[in-house]
Amino acid sequence: MARDVSDSTPIESRNEILEWLESGAKPASEFRLGTEHEKILFYRSDLSPVPYQTGASGRGGVRALLEGMAAETGWDAIEDAGALIGLFDPEGGGAISLEPGGQFELSGAPLDSIHQTAQELDAHLELSRKVAARHDIGFLGLGMSPKWSLAETPHMPKSRYRIMTDYMPKVGTRGLDMMYRTGTVQANLDFSSEADMVRKLRVAIALQPLATALFANSPFTDGKPNGRLSERSEIWRDTDNQRAGMLPFVFEDGMGFERFIDYALDIPMYFVKRGDTYHDVTGANFRDLLAGRLAAMPGETATLSDWANHLSTIFPEVRLKKYLEMRGADVGSRDHILALPALFVGLLYDDGALDAAWDTVKGWSAEQRQSLRDQIPQLGLSATIAGRSLREIGRTVLAIAREGLRKRRRLDARGRDETLYLGVLDERIATGRTAAEHWLDLYYREWHESVDPVFRAAAL
Repeated sequence: MARDVSDSTPIESRNEILEWLESGAKPASEFRLGTEHEKILFYRSDLSPVPYQTGASGRGGVRALLEGMAAETGWDAIEDAGALIGLFDPEGGGAISLEPGGQFELSGAPLDSIHQTAQELDAHLELSRKVAARHDIGFLGLGMSPKWSLAETPHMPKSRYRIMTDYMPKVGTRGLDMMYRTGTVQANLDFSSEADMVRKLRVAIALQPLATALFANSPFTDGKPNGRLSERSEIWRDTDNQRAGMLPFVFEDGMGFERFIDYALDIPMYFVKRGDTYHDVTGANFRDLLAGRLAAMPGETATLSDWANHLSTIFPEVRLKKYLEMRGADVGSRDHILALPALFVGLLYDDGALDAAWDTVKGWSAEQRQSLRDQIPQLGLSATIAGRSLREIGRTVLAIAREGLRKRRRLDARGRDETLYLGVLDERIATGRTAAEHWLDLYYREWHESVDPVFRAAAL
């Protein structure tokens, strides 16, 4: 996740929260796409995890990596109680942040095309590798760290993560695994109005299990197969079910910004940030902060940054902020990272494609959508819904996305449109095999039942 928002504008009425969400709407001509991806850090020489500080071996840690990136990019530092925890481009070009276990995240800039996303990603990876090579650090493109136990995984010095670490075991069994051992790729897309937001949110949530299956890439845990194709997805099924899931209310009559606000207000809070200090208010209700009656901070009232930061602690399959966040995919190779925005831009940024995608999913009930979501971690593209295999549905959906991208006519210097980024997903549908199944085949057939070779094979 990117840095926390700092906007001390007081919220004096619920209507200001509504206006904040509504302000995200923009004309279709101004639609942009943003891509975020997390990389798991490891030392190349011995496949051990990378701590925050320089370790006893003398190899640089995560801080040294950030310092090197700062020197190369000129980006500004993000600090937490004196600890360097991220960087941001003061000209709006994106940010680098740390997930709890040291996962190294790029939050990309809002861009016009996936061609630009590819350029951004390639430049980031090239520079990251250059800096990381000085410290024996590599980047792993898997949805879950394959080798280290939770106890072996380092902790980053971020105040909000200390609060979450204490709270997670109270509300689920897998929250710490989610925080410290998983990696994702996320695509962020715009909407033009409340009605457009609702249409896109419904299609995106219904199809998020398909994305999870297509991008399934976390078959190993603690040095051996975990029995699933996407363990990251399975972890989310028992992290904190109050703030995660398929949001069935989105498909009900009356859905809009107000209904989402009601949902978000009922999600327990994690923290309130004042200045550089994170105040632990876990379990408290945001409505009490709005009313100035938060027990942990008497008299303190909500600001716009409190609302934005609260939304960042809600984890459904698709999240609404001033844009929509697609959150269902494991991170993977460069091609996978680019395929996720291609899939959803193709589906959501063309009206005809959006209508066709809705026609594909509109007959599914809440129970069917949930059943599909529950099947995905283990079955991947073999899962079924409404009597159809997900692989068959995926073939239809990819054809819709391809037409949507074709009609956008965003061409690169060689005259190619954005459909070229769907190629890796075409392969998944054609073979019915995920990246996870590819790694499992290698594990049993060539790697002599060791996960160590995946660090080289899945390195970014």
